[in-house]
Amino acid sequence: MAEQTTLTSPEEAKAAAKPKQPRQLVRFTFYKLEPQWQLLPVETRQQGKQELLRIYEEYADKTLMRSFSLFGLRSDCDLMLWQCTYAVEDLQGLTSRIRRSTIGPYLRETHAFLSMTKRSVYVGKNARGAHDPRLVITPADKKYLFVYPFVKTRAWYTLSLDERKRMMNEHIRVGIAYPTVRLNTTYSFGLDDQEFVVAFETDSVSDFLDLVQDLRETEASRYTLRDTPMFTCVAQPLDEIVKAIGA
Repeated sequence: MAEQTTLTSPEEAKAAAKPKQPRQLVRFTFYKLEPQWQLLPVETRQQGKQELLRIYEEYADKTLMRSFSLFGLRSDCDLMLWQCTYAVEDLQGLTSRIRRSTIGPYLRETHAFLSMTKRSVYVGKNARGAHDPRLVITPADKKYLFVYPFVKTRAWYTLSLDERKRMMNEHIRVGIAYPTVRLNTTYSFGLDDQEFVVAFETDSVSDFLDLVQDLRETEASRYTLRDTPMFTCVAQPLDEIVKAIGA
């Protein structure tokens, strides 16, 4: 019996032969320290603090990790950990280690957003070579990180790609007018409740506020279904954060 073969075009064969650049898993985890923690003996709290710092440093050695404070800015969370990795086990491992630590029962996750890097269909392809920067999170390490989940209306996806690109070009032009604000967009389709997680890095709170206000006036904004809750996060070493919140 003759062996069945599948014919492919030269373009398809070239695409199949080219190895795909791996994409990162991204998690933004928000924590609230329960007030009962401060009623524990000093020795217990010191042990819990040191355990948390060791766990953080261990995972920071093998994954991208950043810590941010939110105390005094929101009532439902005190700190946020931004983790990027290529293995889901790293995300689960960090959470498991924190939960099983001395401070774990008192450090409650109030919000968590899971997403993944992906190439944008609205940004033109360039000479990526072996590396596409949109697939790798490279923090600018600005003072502030503004994070929120984002969902489009279903009507948005019924529009043609050309129509969506036209509106997104306006959206992009507005963003370019604020060079002090850098956007990281990651995708959550099928992974979490939202469709995207957006994270804006900047040293200027006022520039970000003005940018968001201007984006509200774009045509694409009418297709936004949900873009809350919004989090104002301040970049800060974890040891300083836990000290400030009484850990």
